[in-house]
Amino acid sequence: MDFLKGLLIRVGSTAVAFWLATLLIPGISLDSESATETVITLVLVAVIFGVVNAVLQPIIKTVGCGFYLLTLGLIAIVVNGLLFLLTSWIAGEAGLPFHVDGFWPEAVLGALFVGVVTWILGAVLDRD
Repeated sequence: MDFLKGLLIRVGSTAVAFWLATLLIPGISLDSESATETVITLVLVAVIFGVVNAVLQPIIKTVGCGFYLLTLGLIAIVVNGLLFLLTSWIAGEAGLPFHVDGFWPEAVLGALFVGVVTWILGAVLDRD
């Protein structure tokens, strides 16, 4: 039961972070007709983002280990921006009204913002 609670808190906090990103960062948009559609879209985008990060990030870190060492980890900002952009593309292919205009600065700032807000909400809500 604790696993399910942690998962729901993680998805919820990520959805809230995506919602705040659509409000604060120009170039990240969510064009929905109703509040219900907005909430459903945000939850689905949060799930997509979680799956993309869970599947691709370990592979990218393993393959690109040298780049992480060479750039002292700063390549992670680029990788996270690309994963954020990939999430937008997958959401668009799934018919969700979530869109990120481009890589710089929208996707990079969006990934940084969502990461920080999710981390703060996770610490406050004690998801573990």
